[in-house]
Amino acid sequence: MSMLTRFGNGLYTGEKSFDFVGRRMLWYLIGAGVVLFAIVITTLRGGFVFGIEFLGGSEFRVSQPAQIVETTAIDTVNDVVGVGSNPRVSIVGGDSVRVQTEQLTTEQTELIRVELAEAYDVPVSEVASSFIGATWGQDITTQALRALAVFLVLVSAVMALYFRTWKMSLAAMTALLHDLIITAGIYGVLGFEITPAAVIGFLTILGYSLYDTVVVFDKVRENTAEDGEESSRTFADSVNLAVNQTLVRSINTSVVAVLPVGAILFIGSLLLGAGTLRDIALALFIGILAGTYSTIFIAAPMYVHLRENEPEARKQGRRKEVAPVASSGAVR
Repeated sequence: MSMLTRFGNGLYTGEKSFDFVGRRMLWYLIGAGVVLFAIVITTLRGGFVFGIEFLGGSEFRVSQPAQIVETTAIDTVNDVVGVGSNPRVSIVGGDSVRVQTEQLTTEQTELIRVELAEAYDVPVSEVASSFIGATWGQDITTQALRALAVFLVLVSAVMALYFRTWKMSLAAMTALLHDLIITAGIYGVLGFEITPAAVIGFLTILGYSLYDTVVVFDKVRENTAEDGEESSRTFADSVNLAVNQTLVRSINTSVVAVLPVGAILFIGSLLLGAGTLRDIALALFIGILAGTYSTIFIAAPMYVHLRENEPEARKQGRRKEVAPVASSGAVR
């Protein structure tokens, strides 16, 4: 039997155990600290950097330039539009330059195409241009937020019905919001651009995080259902045992999910320069790690926190205190 198998069996039987529930205040402080840090730094940086799809604007892409220099594009746009235009320039695939600006007129667009072609020493045909209206971007943002709100409400209701308690649903939703804030916070802190592909990654995180939480909560329900009148475990002990029993599965699931996502992130950003792959993979990579943490350290301990003052949970704790005295013969 391998060491990992013995370790997993020890966690499942209770021979080995990590006190996740007992140290819940520490996990709360860590989670709250990371969330607060992400919010504060993002605010100080001026908020999120949204892509052209949300804000609207014009985009130019210079293919196969003689020299890839970002400042060349910035100077070119500023000469045509003005110093306050604040163009965003990035290298795509290692052989193309992407320039995003505010929405320009047809005359300005054509002039910038010609100037970029001259600055980068390429034919005008190698400079592609496109634009997205601000109204379209606002509609997409509104629909995305509306879809997220509807999703959270429906999932909350389904989980409350499935587990027959709103407290499990509340704990799961708290962990889910923790994952979303941290993932979005990384984008805000590091100044990464939020694109529709990144939003797709955010929404995918919801499903992954909920799946991991439901697996743990199913085991919690199974353990607490077995706690009859003769059980020596407290309610917190039963929940902590469930987390330990599913710990190896959670870690394995996370590793299996993170490895291909990390490969896509590496290949998409460094080798192919594919912005869509990079944006989706980055959100997934951060979200999977955050989701694993929140399921173990936030959702399960919070469920105990919400139920520990219930009469049945308090009785179970008293039974544990009485059990050792009775077995020693002091109480007949």
